[in-house]
Amino acid sequence: MRAGGLVLLPTETVYGLGADASNPTAVAAIFEAKGRPRFNPLIAHVADLETAGRIADLDDRAVALARAFWPGPLTIVAPIKDAGAVCDLARAGLDTVAIRVPGHRLARAVLESFGGAVVAPSANRSGRPSPTTFADAMAETGDKAAAALDGGPCAVGLESTVVSVLEGEARLLRPGAVTRAELARIVGPLAEAEDDAKRSPGRLALHYAPDAPVRINARAPEAGEAFLAFGPDAEGPTIFNLSPTGDLAEAAANLFSFLRAADRTKPSAIAVAPIPEDGLGEAINDRLRRAAGFIG
Repeated sequence: MRAGGLVLLPTETVYGLGADASNPTAVAAIFEAKGRPRFNPLIAHVADLETAGRIADLDDRAVALARAFWPGPLTIVAPIKDAGAVCDLARAGLDTVAIRVPGHRLARAVLESFGGAVVAPSANRSGRPSPTTFADAMAETGDKAAAALDGGPCAVGLESTVVSVLEGEARLLRPGAVTRAELARIVGPLAEAEDDAKRSPGRLALHYAPDAPVRINARAPEAGEAFLAFGPDAEGPTIFNLSPTGDLAEAAANLFSFLRAADRTKPSAIAVAPIPEDGLGEAINDRLRRAAGFIG
């Protein structure tokens, strides 16, 4: 990374394609490898809260959130303090930075050794389901990486929650494993994203999409469709059960890998059973709606 190369990194959320956040050429190489629109900002990953505080202007709310959920799957959007540490291209030209301290031991080891910020968007080609296994990460962008670390399957399986702490109320920009209720216990009720949504990664309308079209809230598959089930009593050669017991955490961990597995059967479409909106279900449904191209 110090030489400008890209590195496949495991995190607890998904596998990332990492580069030196301060190096515009390296950051541009990530965009090229992913085919990612330049206007979509990247998350800066750092080793600890102290490093984050040198890069971003963290107010009392941000510090409280960091102490409650870092290391872990929470990204905080705050005003940029050191623009050189996370280059303009990585921030999509914004005056804010998205920053987090990941929980995976290998990611932490790399960050501690590197010393600075590392941008590491999910290691898929843009718009594709995020890779949650080393094999899927290698299949997506492994040929673009100078090095790759196999950290096993990702424990969370969904990208991090993103919350902004700018002027006014805190805002939930992207739901994830840290739920709205958990955030509210720290900073109070969260406002809707509104125009702040542009400050978060993963806000494109068609995102996380397999090659086959996705049909959500399906009670059963139609002819030719693969089916992502949720709950008991679902069996068949093209049925992939996100959680036979109806466990949302298990469903989140399986979501992207099962979308990929279903896509490999070359179905006419991928139908997905209804998922409850409670807790982690908000994040799962957010990803599914984007896979289906329903929200911008």
